[in-house]
Amino acid sequence: MSLFLIFLSSFLVNNIILMRFLGLCPWLGVSKKLSSALGMSGGVLFVMLIASWFTWAIYKFVLLPFDLIFLRTAAFILVIASLVQIVEMIFRKFIPALYSSLGIYLPLITTNCAILGTTFLIVDNDYSFVKGTVFTIGTALGFALAIILFSSIRERLELSEIPDALKGTPIAFITASLMSLAFLGFMGFLGLSI
Repeated sequence: MSLFLIFLSSFLVNNIILMRFLGLCPWLGVSKKLSSALGMSGGVLFVMLIASWFTWAIYKFVLLPFDLIFLRTAAFILVIASLVQIVEMIFRKFIPALYSSLGIYLPLITTNCAILGTTFLIVDNDYSFVKGTVFTIGTALGFALAIILFSSIRERLELSEIPDALKGTPIAFITASLMSLAFLGFMGFLGLSI
């Protein structure tokens, strides 16, 4: 598969949130404000990219040669948790407004299954370093696209007249399902599959 198709597939067709349903917790939690969504997108992009590089190298040069593949989940989680701590320290020192606005959701990057899922997909699809990097960038930008679109819609819904029974979480779930259906259309349009 070419690099462009890998990027397009991970960005639109196999969107990590809307098609693979990974990373839903921060997607629903941080999407109330566009500024928080942008910050979370940047944090996820950074952590996902660095985590994919480190986990790919650990898998190819340590776990695979020494037949320690059974340790990949633990090793990948440790790498991701360490990187999130670094991002948290950077945000606290250099971007305190974003750090305080993200609040409890910044540690959620540690348990964000989208990041762990991306690292597993790279290894399972046996991508090279370059293909894995392109896949990760596409996946992270797909995460950013989904969360930014969703937060924009949710901000607009706050100003709309909605029946009381649908306010808050119910309308968020309806919106999420409609977005997922919209992204499902890219699969047929581009002829790519999961």
